[in-house]
Amino acid sequence: MDGENRTLSSDFTLMGLFTYGKTSGFLFSIICGIFLLAMIANGLMIFLIHIDPHLHTPMYFLLSHLSLIDMMYISTIVPKMLFNYLEGKGTISFISCTAQFFLYMGFVGAEFFLLGLMAYDRYVAICNPLHYPVLMSQSVCWIILASSWFGGALESFLLTPITMRLPFCVSHKINHFFCEAPTMLRLACGDKAVYEMVMYICCVTMLLIPFSVVIASYAQILITVHQMKSAEGKRKAFATCSSHLMVVTLFYGAALYTYMLPQSYHTPVKDKVFSAFYTILTPLLNPLIYSLRNKDVAGSLRKVLTRCEVTCGVTRKDI
Repeated sequence: MDGENRTLSSDFTLMGLFTYGKTSGFLFSIICGIFLLAMIANGLMIFLIHIDPHLHTPMYFLLSHLSLIDMMYISTIVPKMLFNYLEGKGTISFISCTAQFFLYMGFVGAEFFLLGLMAYDRYVAICNPLHYPVLMSQSVCWIILASSWFGGALESFLLTPITMRLPFCVSHKINHFFCEAPTMLRLACGDKAVYEMVMYICCVTMLLIPFSVVIASYAQILITVHQMKSAEGKRKAFATCSSHLMVVTLFYGAALYTYMLPQSYHTPVKDKVFSAFYTILTPLLNPLIYSLRNKDVAGSLRKVLTRCEVTCGVTRKDI
């Protein structure tokens, strides 16, 4: 009981992504820039998909919610990290750490499931194009979205109590830039075998479900593409899947290391690098990958810019 009271009444100290030194100001500026660009790029994706009727399709509906999730989970991590740097301290209370862990796990979990279920959309578009309007109806899209949020919430509600009930009686210095599960496990003292086993089973289960959907969907896609006789058909099929496959590879690759490898394979430096990749860089890369490689989104952006130019031109004449 005393150990639990000490944990609840004590603050943690986040060591940060980088140490103070000659390059710390430069790194701070880069991360701040990445955060702002990620928020703007994802916000722009949501805006374009909302206003352009040509983008009111199942794929772009799911993409808009992917951008929303990216904005949410990068906002649970980066602002606190930047504030700690400016303040010169890395202090975070137990309650704040728990809240950050809970929100982060929920948002990232929702993205895991959403990316996995988006592979089903690509499967239907290529393997069953004639039945696409039925198999990817509006109700199906909402079911996919609800399932993603449910999966993320379930992961968060399962893992947060398991992690934050650990006896943190050795050190309260978190050698990381946010409260993440593998790092929190290293802070705990006593017998952690049960905690590690339960957490490992939860993480593997939550990761394998969407990952299995991705593997099964793309296996069928590859078979269908291989059977196509038209070179143009194959090119369009690969173009349709390439953006989603790039995002899945980037996001799942880093996350699989973080949550599926046993603790013996983890080091603080590796954890920071992989975590920074899929919590800071991926929210910026996602909209760039989908916009730069997508003619529909690029065309919609050009229309908006043209309208702005025309509106600004008319306004100047009136003035």
